[in-house]
Amino acid sequence: MNIVAITQPVPTNTQFTMVDVPYLREMGARTNGRVNVTLASHAERNLSGAEIVRLVRSGQAEIGAGTLSTLSGDVPILDGVDLSGMAPKIEDARRITEELMPIANRDLERFGVRLVIMYPFPAQVLFCRSAFRSLDDLRGRKIRTFGASLVDLVGALGAQPVSIGFPEVYSALERGVVDCAVTGTGSGAAARWPEVSTHISDLPLSWAVAGYMVNFAWWNRLDPAVRAHLEATFKEMSDRLWQLGDVGTRDGIDCNIGNREACRLNQLAPRPMTEVKSTPEEAERLRGIFQRTVLPNWVGRCGARCGEIYNQVIAPISGVRFGG
Repeated sequence: MNIVAITQPVPTNTQFTMVDVPYLREMGARTNGRVNVTLASHAERNLSGAEIVRLVRSGQAEIGAGTLSTLSGDVPILDGVDLSGMAPKIEDARRITEELMPIANRDLERFGVRLVIMYPFPAQVLFCRSAFRSLDDLRGRKIRTFGASLVDLVGALGAQPVSIGFPEVYSALERGVVDCAVTGTGSGAAARWPEVSTHISDLPLSWAVAGYMVNFAWWNRLDPAVRAHLEATFKEMSDRLWQLGDVGTRDGIDCNIGNREACRLNQLAPRPMTEVKSTPEEAERLRGIFQRTVLPNWVGRCGARCGEIYNQVIAPISGVRFGG
């Protein structure tokens, strides 16, 4: 059996090199050629990432992975998995994904696809071309965003959100098309953002929770033994990806600021960045923006059902209730 899988934004992401390559690309060797996977990143296929649902639904790829916020135009509930400011701790982010997975799949299966795992990138933080000390300093700056909830957050800070696909952000920072950009600490290191930015925040804005999805009809037709093998593989990948998101958060910062001793997963920045350390007051401000702006705006886009789901499933984890 031959399978096409299109997964991470760029082939230098640790999620690609440390998880997708050994688990998917090398599956043929582990199954004695019974299951072979042709693996590629979004960049290698000239994709922005927003096309993953359509590619998997059409059968152009049996397996696809993408950031859920970029796929939420088709399925709005997906954006609720990783609302900006909702889960400052990765443990809470994982609990939320586990609770929302079956609910999201009820909506996705109408599009002919099914999520098999959700996973985080390292904490999504700010990279800027010039110095900043706090969220207040971002007012008026043009900031690369992805997903509607991050747009809401950046707008609430008085900054100007700019939507740019991940592969194009390096040149946008280099040319000054944007002043700052948001991505994972390790993702920015993998994409060489320290070459075009000088300051990095340690304040998690979100986790860019992503998911691997499969063509639903193809999945249901699989030989039970093959499907069981894939399910076991995805379970191992999930645990490894959550571990990477956790340890990769600090590792990414250390690599970006030139801390050679602590930089183990990513490439050490040739020009060290300056770390902007957050305060409890900054974290509390972020939580307030989530409650007053991000959450109600998402419910407005997604509908009353989403507000009910949020209060039933997510509010006990986030500690913030919609509508009160």
